[in-house]
Amino acid sequence: MEFKISAKQMLNVLKIMCWIIFIGLCVEAGGILFNIAYTTFYNPIGAGFFWNQIDFSDLYQFDKGYFLVVTSIMSIIAILKAILFYLIVKMLHNKNLSLAKPFNLIVKKFILIVAYIAIGIGFFSNYGVSYTEWLSQQGVKLPSIQILKLGGADVWLFMGVVLIVLAYVFKRGIELQEEIDLTV
Repeated sequence: MEFKISAKQMLNVLKIMCWIIFIGLCVEAGGILFNIAYTTFYNPIGAGFFWNQIDFSDLYQFDKGYFLVVTSIMSIIAILKAILFYLIVKMLHNKNLSLAKPFNLIVKKFILIVAYIAIGIGFFSNYGVSYTEWLSQQGVKLPSIQILKLGGADVWLFMGVVLIVLAYVFKRGIELQEEIDLTV
């Protein structure tokens, strides 16, 4: 007995998965932002048990400004990831993704925006890794880049470039589709 999954069923599964990921990323971004504010304005001891039990106490004691830079980079990356998945959820929910006519301006614009966000995540991840490596060379004890969720800059940059290429393929597809519509 063969079991086939239709494109519509797959899109529904993807929509649910994207919602779950989006909610998780919103919680992460909110947790990081809350911990920045809590540690900076209310209780500096919060640096010792930052979001996900990350220990920034050494960094906070070394310099509060460096603490703010590292945690701000973490929050920017988390916010950009949440925005990325918000756009994906919005695209799937608004049903702008037509399987009958996939080549349209809305999808092309969506792909370009996602590409630019991916490049932004890659840029901030790369900067965060470089910055934390520099801080480590200054003698500051920091968690690994995986724990800080700063890794993967090369993957994000690669994905952004691939999506830009895909957007221009979609642009050509739109042109061809318009030509076919005009000839019919």
